[in-house]
Amino acid sequence: MSEIKRKKNESFEAFFRRVKQQWTKSGKILQARKVQFLADKPSKNVQKTQAVERAKMNSKKTYLQKIGKLPPDEDKFSRNNK
Repeated sequence: MSEIKRKKNESFEAFFRRVKQQWTKSGKILQARKVQFLADKPSKNVQKTQAVERAKMNSKKTYLQKIGKLPPDEDKFSRNNK
């Protein structure tokens, strides 16, 4: 928390402008923006279970495509798409 106090007869707009200038000079604004959407990495166990689930879903999808239950996958971002 910052220790900036409002001066006598200072308007709120002037005080807030002064506070924002001090925050930008100290780097607090930049640090807060960097951390704002930072998510914690999942643990190794969670990563492994998610990888197993993805593999199961992919194999099930390819199986259903092979037997004709699902249409073939049209990859929009593939370079080999003809």
